[in-house]
Amino acid sequence: MRVEPFSLPLSRPLETAAGPIETRRGFVVRTTATDAAGTGEATPLAGWTEPFEACERALASVDADPNVDPNVDPDADADPGSTLDAEALSAAPAARHGLSLAVLDAAARAADRPLYRHLGGPERATRVPVNATVGDGSPAETAASCADAVDAGYPAVKLKIGARSIEADLARIEAARERCPDVELRLDANGAWDADTAASALPRLEALDVAVLEQPLPATALSAHARLRGRSVDIALDESVVECGPAAIRSADAADVLVCKPMALGGVDRARRVAEAALSRGTDVVITTTIDGAIARAAAVHLAASLPDVRACGLATGGLLAADLRAGIAPIEEGAALVPQGKGNIPPG
Repeated sequence: MRVEPFSLPLSRPLETAAGPIETRRGFVVRTTATDAAGTGEATPLAGWTEPFEACERALASVDADPNVDPNVDPDADADPGSTLDAEALSAAPAARHGLSLAVLDAAARAADRPLYRHLGGPERATRVPVNATVGDGSPAETAASCADAVDAGYPAVKLKIGARSIEADLARIEAARERCPDVELRLDANGAWDADTAASALPRLEALDVAVLEQPLPATALSAHARLRGRSVDIALDESVVECGPAAIRSADAADVLVCKPMALGGVDRARRVAEAALSRGTDVVITTTIDGAIARAAAVHLAASLPDVRACGLATGGLLAADLRAGIAPIEEGAALVPQGKGNIPPG
């Protein structure tokens, strides 16, 4: 196994609770399984995964010839003897993502099929619908950005909310709906509201035909999220999936939609198990990235393509990077990510 560090500058700094992010640092992971070479990506993001240094240590601890099973069985129990389930990777989801993707890529190449088919997807899948994301701006700016997204063919637009007062955010949502009467509107509060604010906002969001309200409350407030359900606005959980786990969300009956980030969940294989289990219970799934490089973004597109009737996913994130690991991989065209069709995840290069 070889591990190659990289650093990708963002097109503009990303403001987070932990401070601005200007680059995405990670590792390209290369390994061989089933007599084929495979490539993965481990791009940690503090707050969602282990820090960069911990990811580096976890990858360094892996045997050069790891004991891994390249097959994907969503119903199979973990193999305690597998490197992918070793203690060194238990607290390092980004590291595990990189290694597991390299193994899956090699196995799909050996089987002479695209990764989405190796994951159990259909014989042919060419496009995955994606949403546009609109940041925090004035009502006029928000409406203009939504209109640009609609003109570009995006079937859904997600508005970032929660940084302003509820009345200020409602003015932005109203402006977006007036300018774009037919687009699917989603909101993402990133846990910024309290239960009373969310409950009072929901009737007004219904009147504006908002489709999805993502993570309105803090991640651990599962019971409170459950009480918000039952209206025409779907409650989606994102941070809760990582912090609390899918089993706790299911037990609390807290979500209509699960947002699955493969890097944060520890791999495409784990994310697919979470997604399939949710879909089998009637809970919708959205696949998103953590501002990853092209290798991991392509894998997330393959994952989404392997799932039936997937909703528009948060995969149009390549534009946030000023440079990338590979160019032209899973490009966004007319509101959809184009699914790579060669062997494995992406063409070798």
